[in-house]
Amino acid sequence: MARNLYGPRVRMGNWTEDVYLEEELMKDFLEKRDKGQLLIQRNRRLKENLLRPMQLSISEDGYIHCGDKVMLVNPAPAEKEAHLFLDGDLSLCMTPDEIKAHLSDELEVPCGLSAAQTKIPVGRNTFIILSPDRNATGHVLRYGQNFCLATTGGFEDKMLYLSSDHRTLLKSSKRSLLQELYLTDEVSFLNCWQAAFLDPQLRLEHEGAPVPANAKILLSHCRTNRGLAAHRHLSWSTYFGKEAEVAVHTHLDSHRVEKPMNHWMLVTGNPRKDSSTMLELPTSPAGDPGALEQAAHPAAR
Repeated sequence: MARNLYGPRVRMGNWTEDVYLEEELMKDFLEKRDKGQLLIQRNRRLKENLLRPMQLSISEDGYIHCGDKVMLVNPAPAEKEAHLFLDGDLSLCMTPDEIKAHLSDELEVPCGLSAAQTKIPVGRNTFIILSPDRNATGHVLRYGQNFCLATTGGFEDKMLYLSSDHRTLLKSSKRSLLQELYLTDEVSFLNCWQAAFLDPQLRLEHEGAPVPANAKILLSHCRTNRGLAAHRHLSWSTYFGKEAEVAVHTHLDSHRVEKPMNHWMLVTGNPRKDSSTMLELPTSPAGDPGALEQAAHPAAR
């Protein structure tokens, strides 16, 4: 195939065709730019939605209610380990597919999740507590009660539900190959979760009791009876960089007690400051369990 060694300005060969081709490419580019269909524009809109600041619900009575907006936080373990990839408090975050996210400004389902070191409530890490029948808004969430965790990811018309199912040869978590955790827009029993008391010796006594806000609990998947876990020692590349893997698996120690990777907190908003969480308040001193509530509500002193 002969190669055209001349440019459009030389006016030799198929110069008219080359000029028209450049004009059509420029026209197509300008048309897509005006409609906001360029890849960089679509990618920017997706990031703006996922990182949009969110306002968490404020718990006035210290408990979690259906309809509350919370963050799911895996608290930092008491004993630091050398092989951990991420330290500190990790929040559960929506993680879209890296390739699909660069080609679209909408969320593709199913969507993955990860754990990241962020304490600021944004679209990708803010979840809504929902009852399975959607008719219990405002009711207190209780231990052993089925509920759903949903997120909009900063979008207004898209609701995705935290889901999981049994592991198969074709469907498992990326690094640990355990039960996969994902977000889907399909409403089913795979969306149902339960909260359990942290101490196994007192778990039955707390069955039916209200779930406290900003306290360590266990989150168990109803279909598979396995716990939500953050794998701090496993990292994988996401759309927002390297973050820790999350999966659905119950990790037990030698005493048959759940390990810190299965510990979670439903974090609510700080009444003193907008776009803030209760994690920013000072920890309560030993022997004074009401100090945290007094710090959050100074008028009650």
